Amino acid sequence: MAEDNAPTRSLRLGVAGPVGTGKSSLIATVCRALADELRLGVITNDIYTDEDARFLRSAGVLDPERIRAVETGACPHTAIRDDITTNLIAVEDLERDFAPLDVVLIESGGDNLTATFSPALVDAQIFVLDVAGGGDVARKGGPGIGRADLLVVNKTDLAPYVGVDVQLMVADGLAARDGRPVLALSRDDKDSVAALRAWVLSILAAHRAGTHVPQDPGPMAPHFHAGDGDDESDHAHGHDGHDHGHDDHDHHHDHAQERAHG
Repeated sequence: MAEDNAPTRSLRLGVAGPVGTGKSSLIATVCRALADELRLGVITNDIYTDEDARFLRSAGVLDPERIRAVETGACPHTAIRDDITTNLIAVEDLERDFAPLDVVLIESGGDNLTATFSPALVDAQIFVLDVAGGGDVARKGGPGIGRADLLVVNKTDLAPYVGVDVQLMVADGLAARDGRPVLALSRDDKDSVAALRAWVLSILAAHRAGTHVPQDPGPMAPHFHAGDGDDESDHAHGHDGHDHGHDDHDHHHDHAQERAHG
């Protein structure tokens, strides 16, 4: 169990990534691996529901009261980067109600490859891809892939069924991240779960020591609405990079884990 004199201000750890990559199941994995030694809390984000929070509560990974939902009512990235007020209040309320907490995990609603957390909301962030999304995704890059504190290649147990070379996908991720850590995860692989646990503990130790500095992964990539012309009235939406055609509602929960690389 954590020491009684642990600081009230928790490590706030963001988990982002496209729809269906296994963000909720990754959080469940972290909770199972660390709940016996750390005091944990979870904030989930969905647009109009509390589905992710209900999934985690039903999984029995934490006291249900330590898992709280934020209904963003807008594009998922808005509440984790553009206007973090609702999430910040939820985190502070959770920290106050269960003080002291060691780690609060904040799950983004499913978004596209440009989703990143504001460093004013989280101290560190994990970006999650999965092999079922395609082996070429990691090399496509983007703010989350390139500059999150950890890139997770999830559902590696599915790789033989979807024709993905996990080692190549990890290598592509390392190249896109200039050598920053990449973790290949399967929930059935004890070594990869141990590597995830060790990474979280290392970030927590650096946070407590004051040596970890929250990084800003940078602005969202600009995009244009279909039909935009070249006149001056047309403009790129550089603040969010949100693809209005993404499949936020095609959400499912998978149970996966990773093998560590880099």
